[in-house]
Amino acid sequence: MKQFARKNPLFSLCGLNCGLCTMRLGGHCGGCGFGNQTCPLARCSIEHGAIEYCFQCGEYPCEKYDRLDAYDSFITHQRRKMDLQKAQQIGIEKYTAEQVEKGKILTDLLDRYNDGRKKTRFCLAVNLLELDELNEIIRQADTETQGMPLKEKATFLSSSLQSCAEKKGIALKLKKKKP
Repeated sequence: MKQFARKNPLFSLCGLNCGLCTMRLGGHCGGCGFGNQTCPLARCSIEHGAIEYCFQCGEYPCEKYDRLDAYDSFITHQRRKMDLQKAQQIGIEKYTAEQVEKGKILTDLLDRYNDGRKKTRFCLAVNLLELDELNEIIRQADTETQGMPLKEKATFLSSSLQSCAEKKGIALKLKKKKP
């Protein structure tokens, strides 16, 4: 959509943390406003004066958000409303700074712990867990996995992330749309 442009490629109009998406990391998506997609929320943004984030609209949350989190795309949709609320409360600059930090963590996990099978799991965990939780899990993994082969390190970290997520009632699995 040529009329729609974004200043922040890390956090979408609708609350997706695009900087933590497997498609963006793989160079397959520039994020909303940077590609050639036909997002109904981008059209809505244009119709409402080119707002940067849905929470800036006087009609938010609208019916477009009723089933928005029912399933995921390449990135989790589980926290979109909560992430928009957090960005609104703490300010977009502070929220973006957290996302930049999470992006560094994700890059580190993929560089040091990915055995070729954990990219989606790590993206989900970094999206859904808090920074302090992630940092603690990584500290523990760094200590406990010294000298281990990559596959064992990946399994250890994945298990630690899963355990933390389960304690919080979070599923580290993409929700697929039912046919």
